[in-house]
Amino acid sequence: MILTGDEIKAQLGKNIIIDPFDAAMLNPNSYNLRLHDELLVYEEIVLDVRRPNRYRRHVIPPEGFVLQPGQLYLGRTVERTETHNLVPMLEGRSSIGRLGLFVHVTAGFGDIGFCGFWTLELYAIHPIRIYPGLPICQIIYHTIVGEISEYRRGKYQDNQDIQPSLLFKELQAPAKDPQMRLAFGQEMSE
Repeated sequence: MILTGDEIKAQLGKNIIIDPFDAAMLNPNSYNLRLHDELLVYEEIVLDVRRPNRYRRHVIPPEGFVLQPGQLYLGRTVERTETHNLVPMLEGRSSIGRLGLFVHVTAGFGDIGFCGFWTLELYAIHPIRIYPGLPICQIIYHTIVGEISEYRRGKYQDNQDIQPSLLFKELQAPAKDPQMRLAFGQEMSE
């Protein structure tokens, strides 16, 4: 089940933290999150999942920044969130989608216990001007059934900035499954 806006507000300071919180951003069953004033753009022509990829940082000026088609931009929310005993989910706002901007390309579900800023994967269908502070996406909270095991430590937990992919950290650890070791090019020893 999804929490209503009133229930989101009732859970503030308990299972939900949204900082800063603005009641004007509360919807009937979600809360709008705003775009921070910085973006990251990868510099590599070919991105490599097994190592860190270089990127450059752009500041979104008050007069806006034009996103170009065919380019992935990483942004983040102004708001830092913390969620306990619920599953947070991030979705683009329909008003933004109707302008041809994908806000969260994949992985919209957060983990129970996630604390930090949300990294946004921005991809434009055609050129579009965006602005800092733009209400760009919404967070939705789902109730869960079963024993809860919170996300406490991980590569994105307690982040303070936009997070480029850190998949390489998973791939550097030796895989326990022989098939996985072969898939990632790790030598097998017997």
